[in-house]
Amino acid sequence: MTIHDIRQKYFDFMQARGHQIIPSSSLVPEGDATTLFTSAGMQPMMPYLLGQKHPLGARLADSQKCFRSQDIDEVGDNRHTTFFEMLGNWSLGDYFKKEQLKYFFTFLTDKKVGLGLDPHRLSVSVFAGGSGVDKDEEAIQIWQNLFATVGIQAKEGVHIFPYPAKKNWWSRSGTPDQMPTGEPGGPDSEVFFDFGVENKLHELSPWKDEPCHINCDCGRFMEIGNSVFMQYVKQADGSLKELPQKNIDFGGGLTRLEAAVRDDPDMFNISSLAPVIQEIEKLSEHSYSVEEHRSSMRIIADHLTAGSFLIKDGVFPSNKGQGYVLRRLLRRAAIKLYFLTSDRESILKLPEIVRVITDFYAHPYFDPQDYPSIQHTITTEISKFSHSLDRGLKELEKNPQVDGKFAFDLYQNYGFPLEITAEILAQMGKQVDLKEFQAEFEKHKELSRTSSAGMFKGGLADKSQVVTAYHTATHLLHASLRRILGNRVEQKGSNITADRLRFDFSYTEKITDEQIKAIEDLINKKIAEKLSVVREEMPKEDALKQGALAFFGQKYPEIVSVYTIGPKNNFFSKELCGGPHVESLAELAKINIVKQESLGATTRRLYLQFV
Repeated sequence: MTIHDIRQKYFDFMQARGHQIIPSSSLVPEGDATTLFTSAGMQPMMPYLLGQKHPLGARLADSQKCFRSQDIDEVGDNRHTTFFEMLGNWSLGDYFKKEQLKYFFTFLTDKKVGLGLDPHRLSVSVFAGGSGVDKDEEAIQIWQNLFATVGIQAKEGVHIFPYPAKKNWWSRSGTPDQMPTGEPGGPDSEVFFDFGVENKLHELSPWKDEPCHINCDCGRFMEIGNSVFMQYVKQADGSLKELPQKNIDFGGGLTRLEAAVRDDPDMFNISSLAPVIQEIEKLSEHSYSVEEHRSSMRIIADHLTAGSFLIKDGVFPSNKGQGYVLRRLLRRAAIKLYFLTSDRESILKLPEIVRVITDFYAHPYFDPQDYPSIQHTITTEISKFSHSLDRGLKELEKNPQVDGKFAFDLYQNYGFPLEITAEILAQMGKQVDLKEFQAEFEKHKELSRTSSAGMFKGGLADKSQVVTAYHTATHLLHASLRRILGNRVEQKGSNITADRLRFDFSYTEKITDEQIKAIEDLINKKIAEKLSVVREEMPKEDALKQGALAFFGQKYPEIVSVYTIGPKNNFFSKELCGGPHVESLAELAKINIVKQESLGATTRRLYLQFV
């Protein structure tokens, strides 16, 4: 089975058990100023886990695109990637532990409706207790009953393993003591697949002779799914209070599930990544079977895949925010290929590999027109970097020790992200002055804010008044651009902080000062009119027939939330959106467009602030 087969089998399984399938959200969260990327399957579901009603009901399932930049340095082993799909199912105050664990166990082991994995090769972890919450005896009993149905006598230490909060408590912030006020979380139960001690990765592991356990790194066990029993919310006094509704938040790594089905612990042999590896082998004229080449090829394959998806969702290489992370991915892939080939010209061929990625994911994620724009973006970035690569490497070779200032100069003069400089030096066997390096890094962290400010943790969405106001202003700006510049304008992405709104859209020309003023005046006119903002739930087709806009290249569920600004029969803006929004434009201050940028031949960016 490919990941496409597993994804569809999961959808069929969950639909048969009353779940509605919802489409994946963008990798760039809309209206959440506290996180740069969608890094967990539950992230777009947070409003509903906290009690908001979902238009499709209380049983939901999906396959969510995720990007975890904090895993960049881990990529290169057999199981870490920055981009992945997370199968998910949720019970929003409906079923709980007994039903959830039975669902997942059945999906894993049943040969007709599931994946047909050998239950003898499965082990589970449960919460051992702590932070004022008791040991999860209920989950232990449920698992014992489930294993018994297939003739396995499971007990603690055999198939069932209790762990403390560090391993078996889930919140986006970590253990209960790390959770901020208002953060939901709860104990969880993970399932691990045993690849056996005879697999090659275990034999090569530096830990192969150490005592083995399901959470070790020896290559024998791999986590393939996690059921979170989300039943607590952190209080201001540090205590945990039960949520008004108990929720299930399940996540299962799609690529890891295919690795288990294939009985191959190397995720880079699965259906989505193996073709990319094969193209890298052709380009580098090296074999993936050779151990010394394997890590570099894995990094290139992952980073190009992640980069393609980020570009599809509206991210462009830059020196800040999401663009900085994309730039780091692409340049790191180029560096790894350079060290494989010792040929600067070879890295210019990297964009050719993108075709394999977009073809494989043509359903459900990429359209035919996506490949040229993604290839163009990567080609532009790699070409820019290649011109300075040789000079930058020569500078590194000339210096036996690199201080922080020199490392930053490499960034400014040759486009070497600081992390890549450190990685190259380590590969050259050179010593890095880490203290000075970090000091310079902190001094100039506005250029790499996302790497040092902790924004990759998927924080609780900022629903403050000003962020909510900017979210509504996004709709006003979109509608105004289409009225002033024409209907060829389509929103490509947005980013909101408490200080400003950043808005990306399709347009081929620089916007004149007169057009900027006209857009500002139109928005401020509508704010002065104090138009109402009304939310409705309706079938997607009805919303589109009524003139609602739906962009981002996203797929939407059959029942959608629609926000209308202005009178119903003569609206100024109508868009499919998850919110949050103000209830009236009377809550907004006047706006000012402070800056515009070009993001290539077909996309522009505007920055807007409240005055």
